[in-house]
Amino acid sequence: MWVTADGHIRQELLANGRYDEARGDRESAYTGSHQVSGTRIEYVDDTGFSADGTFDGDVLHHGGHLFYREGSEAHQQHRERR
Repeated sequence: MWVTADGHIRQELLANGRYDEARGDRESAYTGSHQVSGTRIEYVDDTGFSADGTFDGDVLHHGGHLFYREGSEAHQQHRERR
C-alpha cells in the first residue's frame, strides 16, 4: 500500500497488475492496470487515462504527489515532520 503523508490518497498496487486507489472516504476512486519496469511505473485507469510515476526507494513520485510505502521508515519520518 502506498499512501500520501496525510493518508488522504491510498494506492494499492496488486500483484496481478491491477491497482485500486482510494481518496478520502471514496474507496476505489480510481482503478486500472499498472506495469513496473525498474524504477518506473505506468498506469492506465479503467477509463483509458494514463499516467506514470517514479520510485525512489520507499517513495513514489506520481501525479504531483509523494506516496510512501505504508509503514516504511520514510513514511514514519515524514509523518513525524508534519
